[in-house]
Amino acid sequence: MSATAPPNGLLAATDAVAEQLNLGCFCISLDRKELGKALDRAVRIEGFAERLSASHPTLFSSVPVFVPSAMLAKMMLIVDAVEGAAQLPAYRAAALAYAPPTARLNFGPVGAFMGYDFHLAPDGPKLIEVNTNAGGAFLNAFLAGAQHACCPEAEFQVRPLTESDFAERVTRMFAAEWQLQRGSGQPALIAIVDDLPEQQHLYPEFQLAKEMLEGQGIPAVIVDPSELGFDGQKLTANGRTVDLVYNRLVDFSLEEPRHAALQAAYLQDAVVLTPSPHVHALFADKRNLALLSEDARLEKWGLSAARRAVLRSGLPRTAVVTAANSGDLWRERRDLFFKPARGHGSKAAYRGDKLTRRVWDEIVSGEYVAQAFAAPTARNATLAGESIALKTDIRLYTYAGELLLAAARLYKGQTTNMRTAGGGFAPVLEVTGPVSCLEQACGQVRQPSTPGSTIRMS
Repeated sequence: MSATAPPNGLLAATDAVAEQLNLGCFCISLDRKELGKALDRAVRIEGFAERLSASHPTLFSSVPVFVPSAMLAKMMLIVDAVEGAAQLPAYRAAALAYAPPTARLNFGPVGAFMGYDFHLAPDGPKLIEVNTNAGGAFLNAFLAGAQHACCPEAEFQVRPLTESDFAERVTRMFAAEWQLQRGSGQPALIAIVDDLPEQQHLYPEFQLAKEMLEGQGIPAVIVDPSELGFDGQKLTANGRTVDLVYNRLVDFSLEEPRHAALQAAYLQDAVVLTPSPHVHALFADKRNLALLSEDARLEKWGLSAARRAVLRSGLPRTAVVTAANSGDLWRERRDLFFKPARGHGSKAAYRGDKLTRRVWDEIVSGEYVAQAFAAPTARNATLAGESIALKTDIRLYTYAGELLLAAARLYKGQTTNMRTAGGGFAPVLEVTGPVSCLEQACGQVRQPSTPGSTIRMS
C-alpha cells in the first residue's frame, strides 16, 4: 500500500459502513478447525494447535475487524511521515542524544517487523506508539487465512493473504536486512533470540517463524541468549555460526549481562541484528513521539509541510514528563495517558484518570511521556452466546515503510492485552466500495445511508 492521500468523500462513505459492520456483523468468523489444521501443518507437530488453544484460550478472537480502506491509507501516510522524519539528520541527532551507546552505531538494517499501533477516531487514525519488535505477525498471517463466511454473499468478499504470500514477504525482508549490512546474498542461519523463549507467551510464533523460514530455504533456530557464544570473530548458537539474529529481546540496548555475547558480536559487526538498538532508539523510544509533536522544530529540521500536517492530525500530542511541567500535567491528567519512555507491552502505562498520588510520584521521578488520550473504537463480539463490546486497536506490521500485514487486537481494560475472554488477535477486513450483499447477509446490520463498498482482507 502506498502512502497517498485518500479522498475525503470515500473516507466518509465507508466509515459509517465499517462502524455498522463492527457493531453487528457476525457473518465472517474464525474457523478454528481450519486454523488448527493450518498451524499443525505449518509447524509439523501433531496436536500443536490443540495445545495452543488450551494454553492460550484468548489468543485469537472469533470476529474480524472492519476498517475503511481510506482509513488504512491514512495510517500509511502517518507511517510515511514518521519514517520520513527519522531520516532527518537533526531528528536522528535529537533521538540518539538520549539513547544508550549501543544505539549510536548504524550498520544499515532498517528493522524487521516494525509495528505501528493505532486507535481509530472519528476524524481519522491516531498513532498511539511505534514498536520495533512487534509480535504476532506470523500468528496473524495464519489467522487471516482461516476466516469462514456463513453464506455465499459474504464468502466471495473475503480475499485472505495466503501463507505463501506472507512467507515470501518475510523472506524478502530478512534478505534485504542482510544485504543492507553485507551487500549481497542471504543469511545461512537465522537465530530467533529471546530470553527463555519456551516460556514466552508468543513462543508458538517463534515456532511458526522457524518453520516458515526453513520452508523458504533459510535454516533457523530458536535460542536463549545463554546458548550464544562469541569468539571475537563469529557468533555461534550451540556451535553453529549465526549470520542473522531476529531479535525478540526487550533489552533493547543489549545492556544486561546475559546478553554480553550478542552485544559484543553486534558492536563488532560480526552478526546482522534486526531489529537493532539503533532502530529502537530512532523509532520506539516514546520520547520520540514528543519530538514528532513539535511542529515548529520539525519544520526547522526540514520535514515537508505535507508530512507535518499528517503528524498534526494523526499523532496525539505528546510531551516528556518533567518536574517543570508536572503540575500542569497533573491538572490535565484525566485527558492524558502516561507511558514509560522505553517501555513495552503496555507495562507500567496508566490512564490519567486512574492515577494515584503514589503512582504519580513514580512517573515524575522516572522517564515517562504524557500523551493526549485517544479513545479506542469498539467491536462487538459474542461470548457464551452473549454480545460483548471490546476495545480495538489496529497494528500495521511494516518493513522499510511498506505494509506487510494489518491486524487488530480486541481487549477490555486500560491497555491492550491478550487475556480478554472473546478478545485477542483479529484479522482486518478492508472496506473499499459496494457491500450491499454483505449487509443483506448480515441481517443485524442496518442499511447505511451511503453507497456501499467492497471488502477485502488486508
